[in-house]
Amino acid sequence: MEKFNPKGVAIGLGAGLTWAIDTILIGYALSSTTFLKFSDIVLAAPLLSTFLHDSFSSLWMMILMAVRGELGESFRKLRTKSGMWVVLAATLGGPVGMTFYVLSVQKIGASFTASISSIFPAVGALFAFLILRDRLSLKNWLGLLISIGFTIALSYSGDLITGTSVSIGLIFIIFCIFGWGMESVISAYGMKDDEVSPLQALFIRQLTSAVIFAVLIIPIFVGHSLTVQVASTKTFWFIGLIALFGTLSYVFYYQAIKLIGPVRAMSLNISYVAFAIFLDVIFLGGDFSLKNIIFAVFIMAGAVLTVVVDHKEPELSNRAA
Repeated sequence: MEKFNPKGVAIGLGAGLTWAIDTILIGYALSSTTFLKFSDIVLAAPLLSTFLHDSFSSLWMMILMAVRGELGESFRKLRTKSGMWVVLAATLGGPVGMTFYVLSVQKIGASFTASISSIFPAVGALFAFLILRDRLSLKNWLGLLISIGFTIALSYSGDLITGTSVSIGLIFIIFCIFGWGMESVISAYGMKDDEVSPLQALFIRQLTSAVIFAVLIIPIFVGHSLTVQVASTKTFWFIGLIALFGTLSYVFYYQAIKLIGPVRAMSLNISYVAFAIFLDVIFLGGDFSLKNIIFAVFIMAGAVLTVVVDHKEPELSNRAA
């Protein structure tokens, strides 16, 4: 990998910070009466909120690209080879990853799903090496494993009960991990020749996700009658506001993928778990937990260690190439 890129690291941490804000606000939206009245309908709230979030995000990206004078060009990039790779990445990361995540939550619960899915950067690192020849030093691997390990410890609680439901849930989470891990790798592959810029890639990503959710996921699992009900509430517009933070996070994330590679970008992105803890305690009056703060510090430290580059590393990479 190339030399240490402080701009890429700062942007990657920005992705984590803004996604933490997005996550906290989505939590408020899901606890509103709008979604609580759908509590008896399995999968309705998380899939509907994800669909609306990505739909609004695609709208914000459309406006941004129009202001930049790149909207027509962005649509044309959809038909290019690089654009199609981004479409594949979007499909894996959005509809596939998120849908199987929600299905897994239904089978084994949110705690186990969150903890197990946290290993997706390691899966991404493996495929980044196989596909992009993106090498990590032992120090980087140590940092990645520290971040993942403490994220799992932070989100884990309870005892996993064996049974058919759990087996199906674990199969679902494997598909989720694969989808999330491959998204950044394939996106990086699509952007490698600069035919598609990070902003254009993100526009394609959000548009693809919104369309697939609208045409397939929501009709199959939920039904658009509920979408119409949500659209008539204030929560609908609140999600549109939340999507601004989500869009900004993705802008940072895709820029980081381009600047420092998919593995380091993923590692910095999962710092949102730590940022969410700090924001909750500092600004929202959340309960102070020394254990959670310590875990959050280790998550951040691991993320930083993942992007540290040995001075010898470029030379070794060149010899290996």
